[in-house]
Amino acid sequence: MSLGEAFETDVPARLDRLPWSRFHWLVVGALGITWILDGLEVTLVGSLSPAIASGQALNLTAGQVGMTGSAYILGAVIGALVFGRLTDKLGRRKLFTITVGVYLLATLATGLSWDFWSFMAFRFLTGAGIGGEYGAVNSAIQELIPARRRGYSDLAINGTFWVGAAMGGLGSLVVLDPAVVPQAWGWRLAFIIGGLLALVIVFVRRYIPESPRWLLTHGRPEEAAEVVRKIERRIERHVALPPLIHEIPKLRFVRRGETSWREIAGVLFRTYPKRTVLGLVLMAAQAFCYNAIFFTYAMILTKFYGVPDRNVGYFILPFALGNVLGPLLLGRLFDKFGRKPMIAGTYAIAGALLCLTGWLFAKGVLTAETQTLAWSVTFFFASAAASAAYLTVGELFPLEIRAITISLFYAFGTLLGGVGGPALFGALIDTGERGQIFKGYLLGGGLMLLAAGVQLVLGVSAERRSLESVAPPLSLLGGGEA
Repeated sequence: MSLGEAFETDVPARLDRLPWSRFHWLVVGALGITWILDGLEVTLVGSLSPAIASGQALNLTAGQVGMTGSAYILGAVIGALVFGRLTDKLGRRKLFTITVGVYLLATLATGLSWDFWSFMAFRFLTGAGIGGEYGAVNSAIQELIPARRRGYSDLAINGTFWVGAAMGGLGSLVVLDPAVVPQAWGWRLAFIIGGLLALVIVFVRRYIPESPRWLLTHGRPEEAAEVVRKIERRIERHVALPPLIHEIPKLRFVRRGETSWREIAGVLFRTYPKRTVLGLVLMAAQAFCYNAIFFTYAMILTKFYGVPDRNVGYFILPFALGNVLGPLLLGRLFDKFGRKPMIAGTYAIAGALLCLTGWLFAKGVLTAETQTLAWSVTFFFASAAASAAYLTVGELFPLEIRAITISLFYAFGTLLGGVGGPALFGALIDTGERGQIFKGYLLGGGLMLLAAGVQLVLGVSAERRSLESVAPPLSLLGGGEA
């Protein structure tokens, strides 16, 4: 099809009318496991860092351990930007295969590291694979899931980060037990097992098709229609499709050239400036809050409550459980009651609870157990809020730039939360004064409350609406039905 040629299609409407099926479970499982891997990586490295730094392993200093964490974050940011751009250009399917392949090889290589520099390089590449996954996977999931289930599915999938965190916490207890695995090899085995898990993912993802919506925006309507026909036949083996009471609405598209960076900037800052501000605020607030607390979680427990290093993993489990249950139990309400009240509500409740937890900590009335309980309740709501931030930046911008938009906001949030939050809280903890740390809690809670207010003012009602109606594609003619 030549540039400028127009065509009609009912592909988006057919995707949104599909009943929930085994196909959608496959999409959720095969693509959503990215967040489990990310949670596993972050928690595992944090738990294994003493063993990795020991003289029997790589003999690293505390500063070098910190540098490897920064390398992972930098890799995630660069990977998100590079692979996100390629995802919009080359397709969702190609890139979610490439990115998990990068993760697989880099994780296996990490387990074979021989010194500080090799370990840091492989951590950078691991981060690049995970960062690249965010744009490719979020785009594919949102474009394949029916509109009426998009909110719940996206929240639940993003919340599985904490399943990986729990696995990392439990896994560290096993691989760091010298009675089970020799100390010099335990940490290596953990990374190698993570890489082998990714090999299974590569195999399963072979059964996920290219996004028909991506094919449409690249002037390939016949291929898009064929993909949908195959999905429909696949679903009809197990469940009947909804009866056709009304004619399926069609949209008119035109084949256009590659979207330039100038066009991307125009969409973000001229066409949708309010949505851009909303996405930046939501992502920044949750990133600062989450990373500030989670990356200093062990430090609070060991320094102020006397919890031994080897037992920190046990305290991660209830925290992870609260984070998993939040999106799972609250996710359906984002589709039922709407994005604006639910996103604002979860941000506000999480912010208020974080401030209250900080006050109780400053007063010295909490124990290690009650502190963990308070965190778990707070992040029950914060987890749903954070997942909704990714949902928001994915829904509110056109299909042609969806992956790079997700990646840009992810990179912004990761840089701010991955650097600013932990660094500030680490400095406050080093003072040894609870009152100083309380100021950090107030800042984190205040940012969440600010984000709630911004959501109430700038939020968009995207629930149960097609992606094309929330943000018309750049290649859509007339902005509506044919």
